[in-house]
Amino acid sequence: MAEMIKELTQFLNISVRVDGLTGTAESRKLIACEPNIILCLCHLFEDEQKSVKTDAALALINLSADEEIVPYLFALKELDMISFMLKIISNSEHELADPACMILSNITRTTQGSDQVFQKMVSNFDHYIDIFCQEKFSKKGAKLHYLAAVMSNLSQIPAMREYVMDPSKTCLQRLVSFTDYKDSTIRRGGVIGMIKNCCFETNHHEYLLSEAVDLLPKLLLPLAGPEEFDEEDNDKLPIDLQYLGEEKSREKDQDIRKMLIEALTQLCATKFGREYLRSKNTYVILRELHKWEKEDSILSQLELLINILIRYEHEIGHDNLKTVDVPEEVAEKLNAIEPAV
Repeated sequence: MAEMIKELTQFLNISVRVDGLTGTAESRKLIACEPNIILCLCHLFEDEQKSVKTDAALALINLSADEEIVPYLFALKELDMISFMLKIISNSEHELADPACMILSNITRTTQGSDQVFQKMVSNFDHYIDIFCQEKFSKKGAKLHYLAAVMSNLSQIPAMREYVMDPSKTCLQRLVSFTDYKDSTIRRGGVIGMIKNCCFETNHHEYLLSEAVDLLPKLLLPLAGPEEFDEEDNDKLPIDLQYLGEEKSREKDQDIRKMLIEALTQLCATKFGREYLRSKNTYVILRELHKWEKEDSILSQLELLINILIRYEHEIGHDNLKTVDVPEEVAEKLNAIEPAV
């Protein structure tokens, strides 16, 4: 076996660079049926030639992006793929930390993949949050932005959401600080996707909107523009939304804008959330956003949110909108909001 792996490694050392072995579905399936090849690709992560290990990483990214192949990655007897990638991410001296994050991001797209990765991470989850929050953690220039995508994917499972929303921890507080992160769409989008999924947990709404997390300004700030409000409206806004100035711009990525609005809509599922958003004058930010927004799918979601906020509670008549029958058109829009993956 050792000799076979050695020979395969020598072969892949050449062919990974030349042939792009994982470029087609057919070739990926052939490779998946031979676990020794996958094992050898992992060995090439430590190759002396940067181009070889980079191409090996690209091959594994391609393999992990194919959901039909992922079970084969889990099935390796000689190597725990998840632990292998987590070890690379934790190594500030490793050059392939970013590809390792991308591989885990691919693996965690499914619920099964998220379950398996979270089981490996949970005993040391705060450590990975530490790594993520240290922008200069890597001494080799790795950005680790795709670790945010991993966090977002993991939040599709209840155990992860419960972990990060545990009031005895500070996980959520540290992660929400990246909702307006300017240097990476992947990083802020991943964090916002995770937050959106957490907002599905209606029993945690009071905690999410409390001073401990202070989530509302983090969701509204990327949606706010340079508009000026009169003193009365301005004073009702969260302090972070007051006097933003003419240089303030809105989130440019339409997928992220939509996730932000969907997260706010989820917070309106409870009477507490609705009343809190009204008390913080959320409407005026959404009103100006509605004037600016051009994307139809976002406008539709935004109008649903505004419609909820401008109604009186006696008109709504229920504490939790998720536990009652609502008008069909409203139900369709609410149900269309899916967890971020």
